[in-house]
Amino acid sequence: MSRMARVRDFAVINRAIVRTAILLLAGLASACQGPNHYLIYPHRTPPGVVTWSEEAKEGRLLIHLEWAKPDGSGLFPAILVHPEAGGTASDMRGVISNLAQHGYVAVAADYRRLIDGKYRRTLFPWRQQSDVTAALDIVQANPSVDTSRIATLGFSQGGVFSLLIAAHAPERIKAVVAYYPVTDFEGWLNPASYPNPMRRFVYRMIRRYFRKQSGAQSEGEFIADLRRASPIDQVRTLRAPVLLIHGASDTSAPVSQSEQLAAALRGLGRQVHVIIIPNAGHVFNFKNKQEAIVTWNATLRWFDEYLKPLSRKR
Repeated sequence: MSRMARVRDFAVINRAIVRTAILLLAGLASACQGPNHYLIYPHRTPPGVVTWSEEAKEGRLLIHLEWAKPDGSGLFPAILVHPEAGGTASDMRGVISNLAQHGYVAVAADYRRLIDGKYRRTLFPWRQQSDVTAALDIVQANPSVDTSRIATLGFSQGGVFSLLIAAHAPERIKAVVAYYPVTDFEGWLNPASYPNPMRRFVYRMIRRYFRKQSGAQSEGEFIADLRRASPIDQVRTLRAPVLLIHGASDTSAPVSQSEQLAAALRGLGRQVHVIIIPNAGHVFNFKNKQEAIVTWNATLRWFDEYLKPLSRKR
């Protein structure tokens, strides 16, 4: 093999390693065991639950929505659900079906953004103020939804989305549950935050990847994008009661991310609770059944406390 061929092959391998590291550490892909989104949730639509799908164009966003609601008429409390990065609304069908069994209209959403004439998936689908609440506006317009009782739920990047929606619409969101979110992107992407030299290198690559995804034209513009995407920077308008659920051994989004947000919320007198699961990593609730059951029961109790579904008032 020629020297040029060896150099070229090494470059290809190096790029593949970097891409893999970026995906793994950013939480965009699972480690050895992929997530099972039906681990404790129904594979099929349960009796007494109605489901449907739709797509909506809002500005430059294409939003795919999966719906599940209790059969029957009347107004129901609603929960807007967002999957982890790389996941889709369709992956949440079991989650929303279970929520519908418990008396909620549940809606899962994912986004594509119009970029260069094509709707594309991106880490930064929200570029305008109205993008943040676009899916919430659709949920509120549904005639089965009690608009005075709406909450958000999300996993990883979806947890970030859920917190940001609540911060941007504090008068409309009554409760939030966020599983293992990154709450401070500026700090999370700072290589100096990591003592291990290899991790510093990897996070430099991750930061470069995020900047490319953001479309920022300068470092200052990128920092502004990171702050807009960070719940910790929106903490003053985040007024809904927040439940944060995090694995103690999460290496993609360290548990300190949830602890930092919780401390900031407590400092403002907000209602917040953190559940830390020992020895659990990222996306643990779609991998480990027992931990999934424990945290899902806590999630349902949180929503029951602040939304009080009709089915549980009996």
